[in-house]
Amino acid sequence: MSTLTVTKRNGQTENINLEKIHKVITWAADGLDNVSVSQVELKAQIQFFEGIRTTDIHETLIKSAADLISENTPDYQYLAARLAIFHLRKKAFGDFEPPHLYDHVQNLVEQKRYDENLLKDYSKEDFEQLNSFIDHSRDMDFSYAAVKQLEGKYLVQNRVTGQIYESPQFIYILVAACLFAGYDKSERLLLIKRFYDAVSKFKISLPTPIMSGIRTPTRQFSSCVLIECGDSLDSINATSSAIVKYVSQRAGIGVNAGAIRALGSPIRGGEAFHTGCIPFYKHFQTAVKSCSQGGVRGGAATVFYPIWHLEVESLLVLKNNRGVEENRVRHLDYGVQFNRLMYQRLIKGGNITLFSPSDVPGLYDAFFADQEEFDRLYVQYEQDESIRKQTIKASELFTLFASERASTGRIYLQNVDHCNTHSPFDPAVAPVKQSNLCLEIALPTKPLNRIDDPEGEIALCTLSAFNLGALDNLDELEELSELIVRALDALLDYQNYPIPAAQRATELRRTLGVGVINYAYYLAKNGVRYSDGSANELTHKTFEAIQYYLLKASNKLAKEFGPCLAFNETTYAKGILPIDSYKKEIDN
Repeated sequence: MSTLTVTKRNGQTENINLEKIHKVITWAADGLDNVSVSQVELKAQIQFFEGIRTTDIHETLIKSAADLISENTPDYQYLAARLAIFHLRKKAFGDFEPPHLYDHVQNLVEQKRYDENLLKDYSKEDFEQLNSFIDHSRDMDFSYAAVKQLEGKYLVQNRVTGQIYESPQFIYILVAACLFAGYDKSERLLLIKRFYDAVSKFKISLPTPIMSGIRTPTRQFSSCVLIECGDSLDSINATSSAIVKYVSQRAGIGVNAGAIRALGSPIRGGEAFHTGCIPFYKHFQTAVKSCSQGGVRGGAATVFYPIWHLEVESLLVLKNNRGVEENRVRHLDYGVQFNRLMYQRLIKGGNITLFSPSDVPGLYDAFFADQEEFDRLYVQYEQDESIRKQTIKASELFTLFASERASTGRIYLQNVDHCNTHSPFDPAVAPVKQSNLCLEIALPTKPLNRIDDPEGEIALCTLSAFNLGALDNLDELEELSELIVRALDALLDYQNYPIPAAQRATELRRTLGVGVINYAYYLAKNGVRYSDGSANELTHKTFEAIQYYLLKASNKLAKEFGPCLAFNETTYAKGILPIDSYKKEIDN
């Protein structure tokens, strides 16, 4: 065995040294419970041969440790992670010790992998300070799944060759440096340190566009893009172009296509008849799937339409596996829009009348902005014999919706009346007409009539989250809220906008989204359960604190930089906060 040689990462060969292998596993096992170095070595069953590559040996050991992860021996996930971090740093730097931050940034800016502005915004002395903030030992706190996620999605790399160029702590410090570059020099280094500590200790979680994009020459980091489509060919084409631009830059898409007229509607006074929604949904599907988001994740979109659309029976089954390609659009998700009147018809055993939005002036807009006006127009149009319509039992339509939702899991429900009554936007001037890919946000939009339409509004949401599991008490939320709000707000100025309508909406509203992760662990840690109601009080207190501290941070920013331009279109301007519009029955 001692006469065999190994091939090192740099191509040199040397005699195999089993003690070296043993040492690395022992180092990775330090301080962990219930892990066995010999168990990892035995399970690896390495078949040594002349010239075996050290990288192959290392990858076999990582896999061996990962295979030992179980409910009874969870710490193997950290052993595997440490071996993986060791491997990753060797791949990136040729050494376990990471380089000085300044040298590292200079090197990657030269290779055009990092944003050149890093060297313009910060002096060599600044980099000395930034380097002193970094604690590379925090790399050892990752689980194995987290390291695989970092390798797959976040680390700057050549996705063709698999070459990696950085290690995790560089992501955190450079994201902070990019975000706070525009702040005054007297305060930005302290903000960077505070933000770096919060993200590298996992108190704050950052989404994919930020983790993989900030510090690189790409400058689009909004996670969610909401695009509204009007009922014209120009608007449909502009929507499609906007989808391609944003999918290619790692964003999830929500498309509101509810205004598109139904199959058979007259065009140009009856010179032609309309092909309906399905061909245009196919057009959007092609746009969504045309880009792979830089290899980070595939494009995805949810398309929204109202339950009373004349084509609804065909639209509800678009994701269904039965049927032929011509009448299916399976690679999109769907958001079906309901309101009070639709539920009332169901409860009373009544009918729902289906219309093409183009045949019923004012109805589509009232659906979002004014429920009384919607009710009045809907009944008026139902009684108008001259309007094309179709009647279906409410119970039949709801059953079709429910069965498609149950069988595909990717047909969602949006109550547009509640989205507007509980929204921080005044529905009379800024109605919410759609949500995003995952139906977690509700923002005002305006359709594009062309790609550079100055009147259009594409809503963006720039995301982050509190890691509840890492909190020791709720008072920590005050500091974390300020960091999140400052960072995300700074990001709005730092990023580029490929479409004017997105820039316009951002300048008007400055929308940010803050969520939570690790909620289940947070409840378990506090000895309460989701399932039996014992978690209600803690949940209420936690989310009230989140709301309070985020509003406080936003308020502080408004005093510093002035309010957002469309502040007068919000309910906040009237002194109405989200806590003022929730349903009090929920307390019971």
